Amino acid sequence: MRRPLIGITLDSEPPGGYSKFPWYAVRENYCDIVADHGGLPVSLPHEPDRTADYLDRLDGLIVTGGAFDVDPALFGDGVRHATVTTKDRRTAFEFAITRGAVDRDMPVLGICGGQQLLNVVLGGTLIQHIPDEIANALAHEQANPRNEPGHTVRIVPGTLLHRITGAAEMSVNSAHHQAVKQVAPGAVVDATAPDGVIEGIEATGKRFCLGVQWHPEFAIDPGDARIVAAFIDAAG
Repeated sequence: MRRPLIGITLDSEPPGGYSKFPWYAVRENYCDIVADHGGLPVSLPHEPDRTADYLDRLDGLIVTGGAFDVDPALFGDGVRHATVTTKDRRTAFEFAITRGAVDRDMPVLGICGGQQLLNVVLGGTLIQHIPDEIANALAHEQANPRNEPGHTVRIVPGTLLHRITGAAEMSVNSAHHQAVKQVAPGAVVDATAPDGVIEGIEATGKRFCLGVQWHPEFAIDPGDARIVAAFIDAAG
């Protein structure tokens, strides 16, 4: 049986640390979850002009997270918060390949920053810094290790995420200072944190177009494996 080919977007770093030259990186567990659920993971270097070539070969796309932010100019915000840092070539590539995947109705799973980018690609906006806009916000940059839960999320009944997980609530990790603000047209909220921060979105009318603000690759909650399995199944 042919395994679906799943593209995984890479992070990029300047010289230093691993190499004296610029380098790409991805955590092993992003690749492991794809392989564990029957997919064939492949990493995607940042070539914005080659996205159509990638998409011609891929069956599904995972947009990963990272310690950076989507440029506020991409969602029409003319003021950049002091905490915002960008990786312009990475975002240009991820924006283009995500837009292309959505247009082709290819299954897309956006994880953490990937969910935020997905919302912007679909026409939504972001909160640039949660503590400045959400009163009594949780510690969305959790102090404990990322392979442990930071808080719970409530799953919205009747959504794709609810059908996939079969749960009313999940325990999730939390590693972000931004979040979805205005949900994109054609998308709905499918998960929220106790402080009201949007933790999951999905585009209606698509085969599989789902974003989660947490990291299911750490498999903290039983629902995490179900999310990945449903994504791979949609791409198969």
